Amino acid sequence: MGMNLLYSNDRKGEYPDSWYAATAIPMERFAALDGSVTADVCVVGGGYTGLSAALHLAEAGMSVVLLDAQRVGFGASGRNGGQLGSGQRMDQEGLEALMGGPEAQKLWQLGEDAKDLVKSLIARHGQDCHLKPGVAWTAFSEKEAAELHDYGRHLQDRYGYSSIELLGKDACWAMCPSPAYKGGILDHGAGHLHPLNYAFSLARAAAAAGAVIHEGSEVLDIEEGAKLRIRTAGGSVTADHLVLACNGYLGGLNGQVAARVMPINNFVVATEPLGGDAARVLARDVAVADTKFVVNYFRLSHDKRLLFGGGESYGYRFPSDIQATVRKPMTEIFPHLKDVKIDYAWGGTLGITMKRMPYLARLAPNVLTASGYSGHGVGTATHAGKLMAQAIQGQAEGFDTLARVPAPRFPGGPRMRSPLLVLAMTWFALRDRLGV
Repeated sequence: MGMNLLYSNDRKGEYPDSWYAATAIPMERFAALDGSVTADVCVVGGGYTGLSAALHLAEAGMSVVLLDAQRVGFGASGRNGGQLGSGQRMDQEGLEALMGGPEAQKLWQLGEDAKDLVKSLIARHGQDCHLKPGVAWTAFSEKEAAELHDYGRHLQDRYGYSSIELLGKDACWAMCPSPAYKGGILDHGAGHLHPLNYAFSLARAAAAAGAVIHEGSEVLDIEEGAKLRIRTAGGSVTADHLVLACNGYLGGLNGQVAARVMPINNFVVATEPLGGDAARVLARDVAVADTKFVVNYFRLSHDKRLLFGGGESYGYRFPSDIQATVRKPMTEIFPHLKDVKIDYAWGGTLGITMKRMPYLARLAPNVLTASGYSGHGVGTATHAGKLMAQAIQGQAEGFDTLARVPAPRFPGGPRMRSPLLVLAMTWFALRDRLGV
């Protein structure tokens, strides 16, 4: 697919200059693959999906070799907004319309299982992840706020989900004193965390369980068959099963996935520590995502910085001035921060799908893939890794439920889809600005 996103915006083998990388508990480098090895399962990709798959397979006693072109947690897993959301990325009303009530119930439960899995993995392996409860969805108009309240009641009535607090205008202001927001809902069952430390804790746990991890080992070629052969510059893995977990960094490894999962870029800044002024941004230690199509998402770090994500781009390259890209939406939400010092600014590449639902598929009898989390990956990706591990062991129920969600191809295939998507996104962004 033309340029390889693995290297277009980053130094080889180095984490981006993010607040996460600056504050993570350092991770020893894993050696590159050198020579020929065999394993029950080869996992390609060392983000949440691949690390979780490797951990769960190794815990089940299977031999696992995980290959990552860069470093573990290098991609979206180590750069994201750190929000652990409930349910799926598509809301339940959308899933009811798309899949029917019973399937929507199953998908809701899988989303809850995903959240529980992350919480339990952190309890077991990741004490340094700063996991805190609470994600709010905030609205720009009273009409949107009323729709969010209806949705909160729908989750209570239809799914028995009682963790949603409805926020009127005053309660919303008391939580997040931004003049932009007119109300919303606060999900106490969701949470937020340090995403790179979480990825590192999964890598350490997987290695401790016996998975062999190789960094700096880009996969160049995959030979399919009863025995799979996965080749890197330094060697090869012969395996009975393959897990493709590359998300936005898949490149040309599989056309079926590339047609359905498109890489887009998203940007985050970390301000200087705000100290006592932090309460003018968030009076409660919760994360926020708003109702804009190109969503703004933010929270306070444990050292009281504002971590603010916003702005998107659809080429291969990040903008030359990421700070300016994010400062614009940040100032719309918090006008009083227009001159605040920004200490870190970084971009990341995530995978999105047409329906904003993850793409799980069996590409061959012994090849599974999961990606395209569309901004809902902290829980879903971790869970997808476990579901693939279970499917390899013959327990495919959860995997199959997600695999039944329709995954249309992007129009025009990989070469065409970027201009079309840019057009669609520009139109939605324009609607956002006009408040249509």
